[in-house]
Amino acid sequence: MKRFLDRIFRLEESGTTIRTEAVGGVTTFMTMSYIIFVQPVILSGAGMDKGAVMFATCVASALATLLMGLLARYPISLAPAMGHNVFFAVIVCGTMGYSWQIALGAVFISGLIFIILSAVGAWEKLVASVPNSLKHAIAVGIGLLIALVGLQWGGVVIPGEGTIAAIGNLTSKPVLVVLFGVAVTAVLMALRVRGAILLGILATALLGLPAGLVQYHGVFSMPPSVSPTLFKLDILGALDTGLITVIFVFFFLDMFDTMGTLIGVSGPAGFLEGDRLPRANRAMFADAVGTVGGALLGTSTITSYVESASGIEHGAKTGLANVFTSLLFLVALFFSPLAEMFGGEYVITLPAGTGNEAAVKEIILRPVIAPALIIVGYLMLKCVSMIRWDEITEAIPAYLTIIMMPLSGITDGIAFGFISFALLKLVTGKGKDVHWLIYMFAVLFIVKYIVS
Repeated sequence: MKRFLDRIFRLEESGTTIRTEAVGGVTTFMTMSYIIFVQPVILSGAGMDKGAVMFATCVASALATLLMGLLARYPISLAPAMGHNVFFAVIVCGTMGYSWQIALGAVFISGLIFIILSAVGAWEKLVASVPNSLKHAIAVGIGLLIALVGLQWGGVVIPGEGTIAAIGNLTSKPVLVVLFGVAVTAVLMALRVRGAILLGILATALLGLPAGLVQYHGVFSMPPSVSPTLFKLDILGALDTGLITVIFVFFFLDMFDTMGTLIGVSGPAGFLEGDRLPRANRAMFADAVGTVGGALLGTSTITSYVESASGIEHGAKTGLANVFTSLLFLVALFFSPLAEMFGGEYVITLPAGTGNEAAVKEIILRPVIAPALIIVGYLMLKCVSMIRWDEITEAIPAYLTIIMMPLSGITDGIAFGFISFALLKLVTGKGKDVHWLIYMFAVLFIVKYIVS
């Protein structure tokens, strides 16, 4: 078996072992397992069955993650994209009034476009066209975004009055548990204990149980039925002229979220060879197949997950880690109560308004996962030293990319970086140094902002 796995995943050549890949795969699953329970809640707002969405999420994630491991051999896992699911449920099905069946049809079509572009070999050239300064900036920006999400999910920072964020109640139970988890993980990392992030997650969960932040829901349950959403997508309805923009947005978001995550995670992991990501077309193909499969099963766009950085930090170097992650997605169908304990939510209330108003605002925390995200954010900030800060035409686009990602999202960070990079190179007479694809995407981003 060892020789068989080594031949497929090149373990010895990559300097890793089956055990190390297993730890990395389990760690990645632990940090992204929340999507199994968040996704059904969000898509149920569009009228979809929660149980069916959970089934579709697990199976589509397992399929895409396995394909990434087998075809591209990268330890980068995939699942329904946060943000995309909100666009699906709130904007397309809510504001625009389309049915979830038609929305799934639009996701399916955008996935097919992805597959075609992967088949003609476009993605590797696309990744190579991104300048190194922006590649490193994307990694740093994603790191800040992950850290901010972790701090928010831990209640360490909360929405502020007149500010983007304010410090939370540092003496409250959820924040103390989260800070405990961060401290345990940091100490273990400082002592160079392997599996520090995974052990930190387990320690946080154990403390969260008696604190009442983590609920034990049992061990075993039968998988929910997928029949309410299976093959219920409406492709013909999605071909209506009014859906062209929606299809474009689904495709646009998926393309840049996936590309940004692949670059951002691959940089610190050492997967990049110069300015290119080997087997990028295969990686994007896995993403595309996952999106198409997810639409058929009944879930929104599948994309690569930045949480994969946690598994990579624990030594994962090959696609074998993805085999373990994908298996855990399938296992989660049968042991969803245990998985829910780690990805479970804890709700706190904050005063909303001033004066005598009694209104409160609910804040959803995920205290078990939060410490891991905070630490992973730190790990990804290392790439900031690789940016040419003494070259203005490189530094300002990198800065805008970094600052926009935690404030507005991965796609907007890339957009500001591409637009400013193209502009500064043109006005300084260095336009010939820029790949034509950067100019094309800069123009597309500008058009997107004008018409949106």
